[in-house]
Amino acid sequence: MSLHAQLSPEAAARLHAQQRNATITSLVISILVICLIGIILLWILLPPIDNTTPDIVSYQAGEEEAKKEEKRVVKRVVERKPAAPSTSMARVIASNTTSSMAIPVPDIDVLNPSLDFGNTESFGDDWGSGEDFGGGFGGIPGSMRKRCTAAGRLERLDNNGGNVKCEKAVIKALKWLQKNQEENGSWSHVPTKGAARAPDEYRVAMTGFALLAFLGHCESPNSPEFGDTVNAAIIYLIDIGMKNDGKLTTTLGHHWVYEHGIATYALAEAYTFCLGLDINIPNLDKVTKKAGDLVINGQSSSGSWVYGYAKGGGDNSVGYWQIQAVKASKLTGLWRGKSTFKEVFKKAEEWFSKVQGKNGAFGYREKPTQHPGLTGGGVLCLQMMGLGDSDAAKAGIDYVTNSIKGKPFNLHHLYYHYYNAQAMINHGGTEWKNYNKFFRDDLLDLQNKDGSWPDSGGHGAKNPVMATCLSTFMLEVYYRFLPTSEQ
Repeated sequence: MSLHAQLSPEAAARLHAQQRNATITSLVISILVICLIGIILLWILLPPIDNTTPDIVSYQAGEEEAKKEEKRVVKRVVERKPAAPSTSMARVIASNTTSSMAIPVPDIDVLNPSLDFGNTESFGDDWGSGEDFGGGFGGIPGSMRKRCTAAGRLERLDNNGGNVKCEKAVIKALKWLQKNQEENGSWSHVPTKGAARAPDEYRVAMTGFALLAFLGHCESPNSPEFGDTVNAAIIYLIDIGMKNDGKLTTTLGHHWVYEHGIATYALAEAYTFCLGLDINIPNLDKVTKKAGDLVINGQSSSGSWVYGYAKGGGDNSVGYWQIQAVKASKLTGLWRGKSTFKEVFKKAEEWFSKVQGKNGAFGYREKPTQHPGLTGGGVLCLQMMGLGDSDAAKAGIDYVTNSIKGKPFNLHHLYYHYYNAQAMINHGGTEWKNYNKFFRDDLLDLQNKDGSWPDSGGHGAKNPVMATCLSTFMLEVYYRFLPTSEQ
């Protein structure tokens, strides 16, 4: 016979409650211990996370150390100081060789070119203010943005008389220029890959031309394929400006103003792109401002510009580059207020009113009969100054239109056609359609297989670098700027 103790119902309930609480407490403690062990294991086993962008370390050619490049990163803040560069790309090239040559003015009258685009409207104050076409280009002036996407370029090519061949030709030309860029970021007037280094004569001008060709296709220091090329060109020009207190030239003598105007135009447009894309290149703003001031202050009392920035007389071949540089400088925002530019353009307008012939032509200097092929440049300058719908500009368009009738396109007059293409597309209408038909297919056919255009021996195209750049400008004209008629 066994004895069993019988728990009361109340005692049994308390016992079950204690067992349940003990079980829950054990589970919670177990979970916390497991989590703690997991955290300790993660802390021990996993490597620390580094959120910094890996540095690119590269060594100059000729050193035995290997090149370390974890990934290609275009830095938004360029650390190199142009005045004392740390790489061969940014070395300053100085020349003590004097030159008595200017960019030559040919002895031949040139015809001038003409699709619906500008519709006789002048450039706006901002050269357009279009919408953001995406791709992070919202900070770039509206007139420039549509060159910044393939879709935008192709759309404007299609709308304005271009075609896919034009775009392919531009890409080939840019690749040729990239291949022929020298280690210090410059171009000479004679490609020197694999040959002895060319002289410095017109090196700054050639670099300005090449940089403008890349910018015309919206290539910036951030571009995957051409970014390093563009960056090196900008730094080269900055170095020259820092060394010469804003003067952009390696050519001694009074013809240096050609180089300075071209390079100032290029640096000002580069600054506008870098500002819009949040790219900070040291001293770009400083050199651009100083270079622009030299152009503005170098205007002659006549309203034009002359060799050596002398204070008397006027020279359209020199002056056209200065006006292009002034317009590009205006867009940078580096100058406060607009009075400075209004004064410059007002004086230039007075000059043009005095030197245009009754037939609408603009010549080399005061005489419209001397090299009237420069008429397109005069019209372009009027358009840039907001006078594209003036009687003077329309008369110039008529002269250009009549000058090409019954004549073939010829690279010998490439320098003239560079101006004509811009002036005529800004004007638009039948005049542009006729001019586009006049030059487009012939210019495409004349491109060399390597992407360059041949040395024509004519005005402003006596070397393949300049001929290639001027030809590229003409094929970028379909999308490079946006006139007010499309705002």
